[in-house]
Parts: sequence; C-alpha cells; structure tokens
Amino acid sequence: MRTAVMGAGSIGMFLGASITKNGGQIDLIDTFKGNIDALNENGAKITGYADFTVPVKALTPDQMEGKYDLVFLCTKQVVNEQVVGYVLPHLADDGFIVTLQNGVPEPAIEALAGKGRVAGGAVGFGATWLGPGVDQLTSPMTTVEKYAFDIGEMDGSTTPRILEAQKLLQLCGGTTILPNLMGVRWAKVLMNCTFSGMSAALGCTFGEVLDGPISIDCVAHLADEAIKVAHADGVRLANLQGVDFETLELASKADIPNKYEFYHKVWGPHKALKASMLQDLEKKRKTEISYINGYVSARGKANGIPTPFNDMVCKVVGEEEAQGIVNNYDEALKNFLPLL
Repeated sequence: MRTAVMGAGSIGMFLGASITKNGGQIDLIDTFKGNIDALNENGAKITGYADFTVPVKALTPDQMEGKYDLVFLCTKQVVNEQVVGYVLPHLADDGFIVTLQNGVPEPAIEALAGKGRVAGGAVGFGATWLGPGVDQLTSPMTTVEKYAFDIGEMDGSTTPRILEAQKLLQLCGGTTILPNLMGVRWAKVLMNCTFSGMSAALGCTFGEVLDGPISIDCVAHLADEAIKVAHADGVRLANLQGVDFETLELASKADIPNKYEFYHKVWGPHKALKASMLQDLEKKRKTEISYINGYVSARGKANGIPTPFNDMVCKVVGEEEAQGIVNNYDEALKNFLPLL
C-alpha cells in the first residue's frame, strides 16, 4: 500500500519518522520547502520524550508522482481545500484519506474528495514542531504506545482498508478501531476546546491551565458545553485512552470540584504542552479556533444550547489573532470572570 502523510509538522513528522524507523514506507509531504530540504538532507530528528533521527523521503506537493493508496492528512483545517487539491490527482481510484486533524473535518473533506473516500481519526499524543526537520514529542512514550490513534470509517464498519491503516499507524503507536467515529471526534473536540482553547486564550501551557483555580473551572464549563451540544447532535462521546469523558457533564456548578481529580489524572502527564493554536499565535499564523471551540459554538447555536465559555474562547483567541499578539495569563483570565 503506497502511503503518504500530508503535512510534516508536529504530528505528521513524528508519524512519518516513526513509521519509517519501524520498517514501514511512507512519503512525507509538506508545502514548506525549507522543512522538506532539511528532512531529506538530515533526516527527521525527534526530541523530547523520544530521541532518534531517521532518514525519510520528503517531498513538496509539486514533486508528488504516481498514485497513493492511503494519505494521512495532518495539516490544519484552515488549508483543507488547498491540500486536498494537492492530494486528489495522486489518489488511486480506490485510495482514501484518513484525517488526523482537530475538530470534525470528515464531512468537509468528503465534500472535497468524494463520498466513500474518507475515514477519520483522533490523535492521542502531543508534539511540537521546533523547526525544519526537528520535532519534539511532548507526551510520554507510554502514552504513544497505548493511545496514539483512534480511527474509524464514517459508517462505523470495519473494512479491509481501515485495518491496513491501523497496521501502518501501529508502527507509530497504539491504534484502536472504533465503530463510533463521531463519538471519537466529539471526545477529541472536548479535549481540544478545553485545554487547547484555554492555552491559546491565556497564552500558557496546559499545566498553567490545570493548576489555576479559575482556569480549571472554565475548563469544566467548556467540557460541559461540549457534552451537552454533542448530545443535542445525537452523539455520545466515545471513550478515549480508556477514559469516559461523558462523566465530565455537570449537574450544576456545585459539581465542578468533583471533576478536578479527573482533569489532573488525564491532563497531568501533558502539563508541559502548549496548544498548537498558541504556537500558531506565537508565529502570527491563523489558528483553528473556528474548527474547535467555534464548532461547539456553531452546533450549540444550531441546537439552541448556550455555549458562553466556548464563545468567549473564540472571542479572546480571535482578538489575539487579529492583533498579532499572545495574551498575558492574568489579564486574559479577566475575560472569563463574569461568566463564572
């Protein structure tokens, strides 16, 4: 099965490097020529919780040749139309795309690529792109080995092609096929709209969000909104990494302290991580906020479910993006006080 990963950034580089290191064959494709040149000249250098360098085959989109049976999509949703345009001329007639993006990208990707040509998945680890050819794994390898990916077909079936995708992904880390893709997606949306959203809004690490008495209460409200909106959409959140995120739904504000232990258990190992959206703000790039917290807000509006905390994260991050700044934690936190 001829395979490529589109987007050799934080997740894509680690994925491509790990598959190659463990005996698989995969092309790494990226629009940033400096990144491609460094990968071809020096190999993919992985630091942090993993430490290895491996030679890889890296290409810019204009260098793609022939047809691929499988393409893992690891780019930002903000460039979906562009990157799918690169992929389609090189996708085999029976080939397919597996989205490994934030949010709920499958319907939009399927609209671009064609019905039946898309499967999806959620990533269960964190990484930070440090520069051309260099990537930092920011989650422990034990997490990668157990919970790297949860994938599935849009109709919930277990097909030969999703089994092939699982085999390849397992060269990187533990990969589970789940029948409830939208449940997986909404669980990942919850994970991102909480700590990633607050990390970007407050300009801080996950650990600072976790340890702040006000910010962690905001997280609890963000999670509760996501769960209630998912239920209104007819979706129950799937378990991820052996964890039932449905338990984060709040009966009332008084229920929040009962959730603290859960947050520390699940996000404690990721305290050093900065949201990719915060990294985008630092580089003055467009974030995916409209595909994460904005998705919760949009579906909440469609279903008549109030989402004031997700709305505020969108507002705060949108202002950072427009002004080209990264917020100060204490000042940014004041935006949320009237909501508590």
